[in-house]
Amino acid sequence: MSTVIALVDDDRNILTSVSIALQAEGFATRVYSDGEAALKAIVDNPPDLAVLDVKMPRMDGMELLRRLREKSDVPVIFLTSKDEELDEALGLAMGADDYIAKPFSQRLLIARIRAILRRTELRALAAGEAEAAAEPARIVRGRLLMDPARHRVSWDEKDVTLTVTEFMILEALAQRPGVVKSRNQLMDVAYQDDIYVDDRTIDSHIKRLRRKFRAVDSRFKAIETLYGVGYRFGEE
Repeated sequence: MSTVIALVDDDRNILTSVSIALQAEGFATRVYSDGEAALKAIVDNPPDLAVLDVKMPRMDGMELLRRLREKSDVPVIFLTSKDEELDEALGLAMGADDYIAKPFSQRLLIARIRAILRRTELRALAAGEAEAAAEPARIVRGRLLMDPARHRVSWDEKDVTLTVTEFMILEALAQRPGVVKSRNQLMDVAYQDDIYVDDRTIDSHIKRLRRKFRAVDSRFKAIETLYGVGYRFGEE
């Protein structure tokens, strides 16, 4: 069964060219030219991954992403104009797994899609192996509980919903409390293929993680910044 990619963009030239390129790589595609139609279709019949544009009629990409995250954890790559840095940051802050600036090469987009799908597949395989084991490997760090088998995270027994990328970054930090991880090391965890991402991508994911934990605990400070060095999970 083919992996399904949903493409959402009001530019029909982009929809057609990207769809053809993905199909040539063995993917199945579903295309939508506005956010409203895409939202219902993606929620009712989730694809394996969605690629969303920012500027669209009826419902733009930001609103679509926000509403998707209320109902779905489908991996999302966000498309943004090259000069719209704020859109890139907001897209990641709202729960996108990655972003690509327009104009983009189809080769880069396909590489990013494969990277995210590979991470999702590895997470699912790990979950299946842990389910089969007598004692699923869980990470407990003070008030933090991470259950990779079920892709679940809680703080003070309150659930925190994370994307695959956010989960992997937090897991890398929580595995060794007090040990500093550089941005490059976290990039290697979150983007295991040879794909370029800049520092802002990791910083945006960290901000998103903090925001989610502070929604359940306003005094959350466990993810610490060491300026010029990187990040660490604080020892309690």
